[in-house]
Amino acid sequence: MNIHEYQAKSLFKAAGILIPEGEATSSAKHARGIAERIGPPVAIKAQVQVAGRGKAGGIKIAKTAEEAESHAAAILGMTIKGLPVRKVLVEAALPSSAEAYLAVAIDRAQRKPVVISSPAGGVDIEEVARKSPEKIVRTLVDPLVGLKDFQARAAASPLFQDPSLVKQAEVTLKNLYALFVEKDLSLAEINPLVGTEQGIVVALDAKVITDDNALFRHRDLAQMRDLEAEGPGEAEARNNDLSYVKLDGALGCIVNGAGLSMATLDLIKHYGGEPANFLDVGGSSSPEKVLVAMKILLADKNVKAILVNIFGGITRCDDIAVGLVSALEQLDVRLPVVARFNGTNQEEGNRILQQANIHTAETMDDAVQEAVELAQGQSAP
Repeated sequence: MNIHEYQAKSLFKAAGILIPEGEATSSAKHARGIAERIGPPVAIKAQVQVAGRGKAGGIKIAKTAEEAESHAAAILGMTIKGLPVRKVLVEAALPSSAEAYLAVAIDRAQRKPVVISSPAGGVDIEEVARKSPEKIVRTLVDPLVGLKDFQARAAASPLFQDPSLVKQAEVTLKNLYALFVEKDLSLAEINPLVGTEQGIVVALDAKVITDDNALFRHRDLAQMRDLEAEGPGEAEARNNDLSYVKLDGALGCIVNGAGLSMATLDLIKHYGGEPANFLDVGGSSSPEKVLVAMKILLADKNVKAILVNIFGGITRCDDIAVGLVSALEQLDVRLPVVARFNGTNQEEGNRILQQANIHTAETMDDAVQEAVELAQGQSAP
């Protein structure tokens, strides 16, 4: 689960990480009042859960309280990458002498937390990794031992030239790692971490991603979920125990199991297609879940064809087939559908689909190839 910058900064502040003085608001008039209290100059920052706010005009510096109100009014009326701006963060604009990058994430290959630090802050870390990989320091942390002092020093030492700033960055990293562990986070990122002209290290930006599976232990984080920032598909999927992530392609996918779902997406890319989503209906054979999944896909106007890829274990292929036929009848689906069943009751599942004139494929490769061609507007199988 993503949270907004102002929410992430509240977590940082509680963890002992210095942040600029500021407050979030949905009112331009209130933004002016905040600017008057803090004292200009202030930064007016759109609170949307997407990257590229600055390039889209969602971050502006105001030199007066009146300018803060004007900027806030303009930003609150914006839509950035499809998301309306409903709140802005008004905070002190701090001149900096140096900018760095600092984050704690999960290295899934090593199954350990990893500290990522770089003296090249304020830009996309992916761009730094591509152009100047030598500027990125990765420090793996044994989760049973925790972040040791020598590791924190080694990760912080390249960030600033001033030894005083390095020492403060080391303390910031320790606090960031403690927050990461305490709150079961997937990512805690500061970009940029700045050394101000007053010689103080401050987190100028904040990004936090929480682990949904741990939210039952963190009700304070669960309450930070912004339902309005989610697409309708994500909300409906969560309410029906489906795992759904919207992507940018044209081939909608309904699959069971996270592993098979990822393999399906890989195969779609292999055959030159672009998946429109990750959608895992899980181990349930509930036909109702198939109906909900189909509703979610049909709401995405980019979807040109639908691929159903089911491996029947606990999931019964015939139950999925019943749900699929029911969905096509109830929703008046006009998109081409390709289905591939393998496993429990696959023969009966295929028979149900064939009676309903739904195309079935023998293998996963065949199904994906045919579905990719249909999504690209090529001839049907």
